[in-house]
Amino acid sequence: MSRSYRKTPICGMTTAASDKVFKKAEHKRAKRAVNAGDLSRDGPLAGRSFGNPWGAPKDGKQWIDPVRFPEIMRK
Repeated sequence: MSRSYRKTPICGMTTAASDKVFKKAEHKRAKRAVNAGDLSRDGPLAGRSFGNPWGAPKDGKQWIDPVRFPEIMRK
């Protein structure tokens, strides 16, 4: 893969490699809450009650200048 470069100059604003661990933990919390609750009495939970994106290790994405930062464009 000697010629592997990003096609779109976008990268995450973080030092974390991925959000995978955070997303798995929050999804597990949501599933446990749904299974523990009584849906006939309480009703469904709000979709955004779990997995606060502001608490995630990554803070979104940013556009970069490929001319100034060619090392970031390398995969």
